[in-house]
Amino acid sequence: MPESAISPLNNSAIDKNNDAEQMPSMGFLDHLEELRKRIVYSVIAIAVGFFACWGYAGRIYGIMQRPIMDALARNGLSAKLVYVNPTEPFNLYLKVGMMAGLFVASPFVLYQLWCFISPGLYRNEKRYVFPFMLSTIALFLAGGYFGYKVVLPQALVFLIGYGKDFQPMITLTEYSSLFLTLIVGMGIIFEMPILVFFLALMGIVSAGWMWHNIRYSILGIFVVAAIVSPTPDILNMCIFAAPMVGLYMLSTGIAYIVHPTQRQKRADKKKS
Repeated sequence: MPESAISPLNNSAIDKNNDAEQMPSMGFLDHLEELRKRIVYSVIAIAVGFFACWGYAGRIYGIMQRPIMDALARNGLSAKLVYVNPTEPFNLYLKVGMMAGLFVASPFVLYQLWCFISPGLYRNEKRYVFPFMLSTIALFLAGGYFGYKVVLPQALVFLIGYGKDFQPMITLTEYSSLFLTLIVGMGIIFEMPILVFFLALMGIVSAGWMWHNIRYSILGIFVVAAIVSPTPDILNMCIFAAPMVGLYMLSTGIAYIVHPTQRQKRADKKKS
């Protein structure tokens, strides 16, 4: 059959068939098997990352303890942490090596997550794989860096200065737990645009809904900031909340771009 005999109706039918081929149906057991495979691959990658970072755990912890050392020195106190159990330093380096290994393996883990999600996407939506991975890692790094350079030093100066009438005995375990909770927490908070991206891509949320509920969202952001902030003062709560509000506004713009309604409008304009 000559090409001129193919009508636009047939072309649209072929496009729909092609889209259908890009979304193969999977049963519940198939989904579980696929999830199991991706988890196994991720665990192996994290284990490899752990053994690769184990030898550098001491250097990594040296970077981790700089904020507390600076805060102690600014208050004229002994810049040295203590431990009350002989196993604490060894366990600490194990924890540091594991967290560093998880970070090193994160690109591979994120790729496994994408491989699990991608069968449910159309061909034109699968092109988001590299922007997804790059933006996820960049946002997590930005959140961790913000926590390391801004939030943690401010919190430590306030807390140690508030108790300057007492002799602090800060243990390795307590400080490392505070450090990891705050840094990882800030990194996860900075992933808000990625979460909104997927919710908007699936049509669950829209930019209009986010904008109309911005007052309640900002209230919720300040509640979350008050919960996760290590200090009870208003300044640190605002330091936590300010980037979250900015991320919410950025997420609103992302939701507008990727929402199915807007994608359909752009597709209609191209056809016309």
